[in-house]
Order: sequence, then structure tokens, then C-alpha cells
Amino acid sequence: MTAVLLAGALCGLGLHLLVRVLLRPDGARASGAVALAELDAQRRRMRRDVALATDRRFAAEPMRLRRLGESILESLEDSGVSLPADVQRDLALVGRSPATHLARSLLTAVGALVGVVVLTAIGSVVAPALGGAMPLWTGLFAALVGAVGPTLVVRSRAESLRRHFRHVVGSFLDLVAMNLAGGRGVPEALQSAAGVSPGWAMGRIRECLENARLQGTTPWSALGTLGDDIGVDELKDLSAALALVADDGAKIRQSLASRATSLRRRELADSEGRAQARSQSMLVAQMLLALGFLVFLIYPALVRVLAS
Repeated sequence: MTAVLLAGALCGLGLHLLVRVLLRPDGARASGAVALAELDAQRRRMRRDVALATDRRFAAEPMRLRRLGESILESLEDSGVSLPADVQRDLALVGRSPATHLARSLLTAVGALVGVVVLTAIGSVVAPALGGAMPLWTGLFAALVGAVGPTLVVRSRAESLRRHFRHVVGSFLDLVAMNLAGGRGVPEALQSAAGVSPGWAMGRIRECLENARLQGTTPWSALGTLGDDIGVDELKDLSAALALVADDGAKIRQSLASRATSLRRRELADSEGRAQARSQSMLVAQMLLALGFLVFLIYPALVRVLAS
């Protein structure tokens, strides 16, 4: 039953794609809004391709996996569907392209579905009394879990990297304030502060400032764009503060030092909260262990009493 349903679904998908290809109005004249939408989609794809070609973080991604994801991403964009903004920020922080993420999700879902089908076939051979409706729902559930699994993994990793990035931003604020106190200008202070550490977070900031210099944009606007792309609000606050310096000539050194202090206090409170949560989880585990030990001690006497 499951094989028949899968074969019917594949045949239906093939017929749908064939009808879309044959009935595609290539020769028809599109309206102005449709043409502009297609032009914007092509520009986004071109910028994404250029970013993937120049970014070293995406160089290790398998080319076949990326091509499969690009075809899926183009189909979604043509349909007006895009990845959620928080998922795009997590992917930008982790260093994975949206196309590769979509391809991984699809392959994981297909692998989970095939695994359930294979296990069901083995189980039907071992125990023929098993029905066919339950494996179908189990396969669909496994495919759903497989499709959502890579996103959950990326989100968990991005949260850890984001906490580390905030810690680096606090140190970066202190270094910028020290360079400003030494008489340097804002661009020179940013470049000097970003060149202190060889870590990956400071490397992202350094790469952002270098790209801003090559593109002719201001470094504070580039930092704000980076903070918006990876979901770090502290970089956007730094961008707004440095823009005030450039526009109004405001004194920013004391403000940067106070921002760094408040950021470290917030990180300390966050660390204390995570430590307390882990302590509570350890307490619950100890209580369950003690309860299991009590059951282990009481069970023989309870069985003897009930047997008598």
C-alpha cells in the first residue's frame, strides 16, 4: 500500500511538472509588474551567486548539493515564497547558504521517509500482521521531522555563535573607545580594533569593514548591515552611535565604554540564568535517580507482600 501511494505521488508530481513546462507562456507578453518582479528575482539571484563565489565560508559546500538547492530556491522565489527572516539570519551566522540548507532539508526528509519504508518492509516480512496505514503516517511524520531537523540544528548552533559574537562586540567596543581616546578617527579606530584578534567573530567584523572600504560605503553602515544580517542588535546600536559621530560630531568615547559595560553585565546575567537552569535540570535528574533507587529497593518487598 505504501509503495503504491509513493508511486502515485511521484507520477502526479511528474505530470504536474510536465504540464507546467508545456503550458508555460514563454511567448506571451508579461505585464509590467510581473516583469519587474522577475527582474528583482534575477538581481537577487545574481547578488547571491556573487556572494557565494567570493565568500570563503561557502567554498567547501558540495557543488551538486548547492545546485539542487538553487533549483529549489528559484522555484520557491518564482512562487513568491522565501525563507523566514530568522532562518536567513541563522544561516548567515552559521555560514551556510540558503540553497545548501534547502537541499539538506530535502535530502534528510527523503532519507527519513525511505528509512521508515525500509524498516516497515522488514517488519512486514518478520511480522506479517502489521497493517499498511500506520507505516504511511509514520513515514510522513518521519519526513516532516527530517525536513525540520536541519533548521533546528542550525538555530541551536546560531544561538551559541550569537552569544559568542556579543561577547566579542563588547571587547570591540572597548578597543574602539581606546583608539578614539588615542586621537584616531572613527574609521581608523574601527580598523585598528578589528585587527587585534584572529578569531572568527572579529574576522567577520574585519571583513565587513574591508568590504565597506572597497565598495565606498561608510564603515558604520556596513556594521549595521552585518548586525541586521546575523541578528546581533549590538552592532546596529554601534552603527547608530557612530553615525551620530559622523553627522553631528557627538563625543562617543564615554558612550562606547558604557555600552561595553552594560553589554558585559547583560552577558553575566545571561550566563547566571543558564547556570541556574542547568542546576535545576541536574536537580531533577538526581530526584529521578533517587526515585528509581527507591523503587528498586521497595519492589521486592512489595511483590512478596502481594504474593502472600
